[in-house]
Order: sequence, then C-alpha cells, then structure tokens
Amino acid sequence: MAAKKSGGRKRRSGGRKYGRGASKSVESAMRRRKRGTLKRGKSGHGGTVKSRKQAIAIGLSEARKKGAKVPRKRTGRKGGGGRKRRSR
Repeated sequence: MAAKKSGGRKRRSGGRKYGRGASKSVESAMRRRKRGTLKRGKSGHGGTVKSRKQAIAIGLSEARKKGAKVPRKRTGRKGGGGRKRRSR
C-alpha cells in the first residue's frame, strides 16, 4: 500500500470555490458593462463602469447580497502599505 503524498498545497474539500449563482451574477454584470448600463455607486450616479475588473467585483458583490456561495473578501494587504519615503 502506497501512502498518500501531501504536497505543498492544501486540497479543498467541497469542489467549486464560487457557486453557480455567483457566476450568473458576474456574467450579468459583464453583459451590462458591455452594453454600457452598468453603473457604479449606490444609486448609480457615479458614472458608467468601463473596467473589466470592476464589473467582476460588482457582480460578486451582488451575488454576496443574494446569498450565493462566494469566498470572503480579503481584508488588509500584504507588504508595507502606504507611500514610500524619499531618502535625502
């Protein structure tokens, strides 16, 4: 009997990272971005979304509100945040 090798990566039990409902929301947001009807801001007065990344973020946010399976938002950032000081 061969023992299972445990590689560097952890295996995730559960299959899909994002639920199907989440992918539908992102798909919808991308389509609205393409048509030019995807707006930013709470009441949609912030202008039209042009960025692909922002459209995905909006789609995932909408999915979260609906209760779809979406991983938690990452808070904080690795590395030294803030501006770099210029040495004199």
